[in-house]
Amino acid sequence: MRANKIAIALGLTLLAGAASAQTAPPTRDDIVGKLNHFEEPAELDLPALKAQVMERAKTRIKNDPGPVNRPPIVPDLAKLPTFNAQIQFDADTPIIQPGSYQTVGRIADALVHASLLPYTFLIVGHVESNAKTREANAILSQRRADAIRDVLVNTFKISTKRLHPIGLGEEQFLDRAKPTSAVNGQLQIQTYAKLPEEAPAHPATAAAPAAKKPAKKR
Repeated sequence: MRANKIAIALGLTLLAGAASAQTAPPTRDDIVGKLNHFEEPAELDLPALKAQVMERAKTRIKNDPGPVNRPPIVPDLAKLPTFNAQIQFDADTPIIQPGSYQTVGRIADALVHASLLPYTFLIVGHVESNAKTREANAILSQRRADAIRDVLVNTFKISTKRLHPIGLGEEQFLDRAKPTSAVNGQLQIQTYAKLPEEAPAHPATAAAPAAKKPAKKR
């Protein structure tokens, strides 16, 4: 009996350790390693993409192929260096749960790493397929991406010009074969483009010396 109890206790300890390992937040170096392989920017018109997402999400297409076969709205994003973040939000809201702030902090630490300072980033929100309309989920995913941007800017002092939030809702599943999977609720950080180089400041033009007045004749 005692041996059985020891075996059960050992099994529970191993299970707890495995669960802890699965839920452990990523390290800064994990995130940097995912994001520092930038090659070329994606050619995206972000304001137009936001409008396109909303238009597609609220359009009732007669022959919509359904979530499993619905094509991604912006497949070029797959070419960008990407970190998939497990950020937990309160249900149906953009409110970040306290347990996820450590992960957001690690993202902030990564974005100020020397190798990533020259770049701008997309914050891409997604939502798994559920009972809500695609339009509602597109709006929610944008609000969640905005919420992450706001925390990175206001709490962790990341420059707002380096962050571009975009919500894709159900229009680009991370696992299209399983539209209702929680994986599709993950948020992505993607290396987007290089920051434009600031023009060097021009030195002030030296004032021309004042012309000498001719000497008076005596």
